[in-house]
Amino acid sequence: MKSVLRYKAKLSPVFELVLSGQSPAIFALGHLLQHLCYYSGAATQWQNEKLPIKYNDLLNEFTTYCYTRDLPRAMNALHSLQTHKIWADAVTYSELIKCCLARGAVEQGKRVQQHVFSNGYEPKTFLVNTLINMYVKFNMLDEAKALFDRMSERNVVSWTTMIAAYSSTKMNNKALEFLILMLRDGVRPNMFTYSSVLRACDDLSNLRQLHCSILKVGLESDVFVRSALIDIYSKMGRLECAMCVFNEMVTGDLVVWNSIIGGFAQNSDGDEALTLFKRMKRAGFSADQSTLTSVLRACTSLALLEVGRQVHVHILKFQRDLILNNALLDMYCKCGSFEDAHQIFTQMVEKDVISWSTMIIGYAQNGFSRKALELFNEMKVSGIRPNYITVLGVLFACSHAGLVEDGQYYFHSMKKLFGIDPGREHYGCMVDLLGRSGKLDEAVKLIREMECEPDAVTWRTLLGACRVHRNMDLAEYAAKQIIKLDPSDAGTYILLSNIYAHTQKWEDVVDLRTSMKERGVKKEPGCSWIEVNKQIHAFIMGDNSHPQIEEINKELNQIIWRLKEVGYVPDTNFVLQDVEGEQMEDSLLDHSEKIAVAFGVMSLSREKTIRIRKNLRICGDCHLFAKLLAQIERRSIVIRDPIRYHHFQDGICSCGDYW
Repeated sequence: MKSVLRYKAKLSPVFELVLSGQSPAIFALGHLLQHLCYYSGAATQWQNEKLPIKYNDLLNEFTTYCYTRDLPRAMNALHSLQTHKIWADAVTYSELIKCCLARGAVEQGKRVQQHVFSNGYEPKTFLVNTLINMYVKFNMLDEAKALFDRMSERNVVSWTTMIAAYSSTKMNNKALEFLILMLRDGVRPNMFTYSSVLRACDDLSNLRQLHCSILKVGLESDVFVRSALIDIYSKMGRLECAMCVFNEMVTGDLVVWNSIIGGFAQNSDGDEALTLFKRMKRAGFSADQSTLTSVLRACTSLALLEVGRQVHVHILKFQRDLILNNALLDMYCKCGSFEDAHQIFTQMVEKDVISWSTMIIGYAQNGFSRKALELFNEMKVSGIRPNYITVLGVLFACSHAGLVEDGQYYFHSMKKLFGIDPGREHYGCMVDLLGRSGKLDEAVKLIREMECEPDAVTWRTLLGACRVHRNMDLAEYAAKQIIKLDPSDAGTYILLSNIYAHTQKWEDVVDLRTSMKERGVKKEPGCSWIEVNKQIHAFIMGDNSHPQIEEINKELNQIIWRLKEVGYVPDTNFVLQDVEGEQMEDSLLDHSEKIAVAFGVMSLSREKTIRIRKNLRICGDCHLFAKLLAQIERRSIVIRDPIRYHHFQDGICSCGDYW
């Protein structure tokens, strides 16, 4: 006992260093000493050797309750300490504070603060830091700031705790301000400070200054700092900078790999994300749940179902958490494999609002709008409160099924029922719903009543409805509004060009194309992707570079011949060039989805679904082509365009010809 007390007295400054988190080795040593002192009964005695025995008994009792996390008895013992004006050591109080945090006991935590500052007692910096951290965890930043201001001496932990708190609550300016104050106070930031403040950057110039500071102090190799740098550069869309940080040195930590893979996946660069994933595996790293979540996002953005299924096999090795389950669910929904999505959803033990919303939107996008609304009702019964995205999915379902009354009900009651104010996206869904139903005047009225300014997407939605219903005057008006907001948007010119083409106004088409050329606006070429034997094959309209293009064209011509035998007549309303007769039909053959489908027919067995991803909305002729082919070939075809999913089977499309 005396030996332990002697070492405890000598090493008391070490405890302060331990509690500041400066060194893992010191932390381990301090942790060992802490337990030695506790089990020997010395944790309180070493500071109170001259106290009467009954006071030492009080301290020992208090210490026991704190370490065994008996909060009610610990608080009663704390009251006795307060009455007798005695104090325990900082480590014991920290155990009590941990107990308060675990129980969510805010009032008890405040009582601990009152006690340690009572009667002129000055708690150690470590203990004040622990109290500040407690208030931060309780989301009581005002109390944390007040205690921080009260400190006579602040160390790196004090400053970092506040900076991290402001950063995590998106009070970015405050986090950056505290970093400046910290430097002025002569306290040197550490890796945790920089990793916290980096996430508060929303301005590239600030980020570059911080990056320079990190290089000056030599912390650029730290795992947490590198990871934070990659994350924030990716968040700003500066993937080339993120890649430079990643490539500056050999990566020896999975955290950094996860950051760079996640950065590309979140920026919809699935190809590079998957390439990095392969590099990571070749480097000898095993994927964890975070890695697999990002890889699933990459598969989702590329609609790579087979690769996604391979990732699913890896996931089976882990105890799946909610985030990973949601990513898996989203992948299957967006890859058009709704049977798999439904199976994952029903097997999930825990579901949150993201799970429900993903499934509702998945049903809607895949043409099962009634099922989406049924699931929405099930969600409400389950007690999960819908959020902004959920309601957007419900309106999307109504829009793509032509459920005008249902859509209007949910739109006008979302504030009352769910406390959600309609946003620009909700208005856009309603404009789409009214426009598709031919209620163009009501759509225009709704746009004028919007609480927020309509953006180019809203006007483009109206323009698309005008195309369907051949309302030239309103189409031109909508197009002008779009061009005012986004003069470089090629989609606007193309939609208006289609309207002119349908009414044979070829001179207006030429004028539009001339205007596009003068403004430097280029039409995005139609492109379709298909996955065959784990390889992605891309087809671009007018491009003959595929090594099997001659075989594909031969197959396509044979398909067209068979379709014409059952009544297929190419719909030349979707031809944009001023050409005649067979030339008009020939140009329809160049549409990328037809070429991709023909390749799928010749490459995949009849039992396998042909899955196509397309960058532009499918045209009416290709839609009819896919319906008839699915019928005569007795196979399933899924085409995913930027708007929705089309499941073709038995001569029917899941969209009900309403898209």
